Amino acid sequence: MKIEINGSRVEVVATTLEAALAEQGFTDKAVATAVNGEFVPRAARATLTLRDGDRVEVLAPMQGG
Repeated sequence: MKIEINGSRVEVVATTLEAALAEQGFTDKAVATAVNGEFVPRAARATLTLRDGDRVEVLAPMQGG
């Protein structure tokens, strides 16, 4: 299926958000996720089913000041 991750169209085999993140190399658990503009808590990633065309945003924390 084709989805968008951080603005880039990608093809994934995964059907859940958690699996898609792993497939795309987002293995760091310290990220925030949103699908179609809605925040998805880490605990819900394994059960959130993605659909063709979904927009996924992955944000990693930044340090600095």
